[in-house]
Amino acid sequence: MNRVPRHVAIIMDGNGRWAKAQGRDRSEGHRAGVDALHTMLEAANKLGIRYVTCYTFSTENWNRPQKEIDALMYLIGFAVQRETQNLLDHDISLKVIGDMDRLPASARQALDDCIAKTAHCKYGSLILAISYSSRWEITRMAQRLAHDVAAGRITPDQVDEQAVSQRLCTDGIPDPELLIRTGGEQRISNYLLWQIAYSELYFTDIYWPDFGEAELFDAIVDYQSRERRFGKTSAQVQAENK
Repeated sequence: MNRVPRHVAIIMDGNGRWAKAQGRDRSEGHRAGVDALHTMLEAANKLGIRYVTCYTFSTENWNRPQKEIDALMYLIGFAVQRETQNLLDHDISLKVIGDMDRLPASARQALDDCIAKTAHCKYGSLILAISYSSRWEITRMAQRLAHDVAAGRITPDQVDEQAVSQRLCTDGIPDPELLIRTGGEQRISNYLLWQIAYSELYFTDIYWPDFGEAELFDAIVDYQSRERRFGKTSAQVQAENK
């Protein structure tokens, strides 16, 4: 238990394929995915994982059929309202990263309400990446840096890793130690590219609606089997851990 990651990022993939395999509508897969998120959050709390970031809706997802987008936006609002008390009970705040200006009013209102109600929570955070992509985030960060340099708030020589991190959506949130992707795909899909520079990657064929407590524990055990060297040698890491 002393080697549980503090922050886990998740790409919740496979809802639609899970539904198709069962002869159901894609929207039913997304509903099942909401239930899976609740189960996973309970399991993460048991383990003491303090930050969970979920790829909920990407910038590219705006290209999906409007009917599916509408269903997803409704489910986001529904899920947030349902989980608010659970977050409060566990002292977990809700944060959102992404371009919230593109969200419909109902979904944004539900998110804003939950963010406000859980703002005082200190144990950890559930971070939802909604209308998010890493390239959008990095472009936005570059614009912010350019404005700050032009305004004389910083000089070009002061642009370092810290300056970049402070202008990302995840400012103040520790980088994930572990990234989990369900659904069988083995790619990052424009997700937290700066933040996962040293994250361990875990891919599973299990569709997101079937990813439960046991599957999360399996991912953590796999993470614990890895040696995190950060550029050092194994001998150096082993000496530091004695």
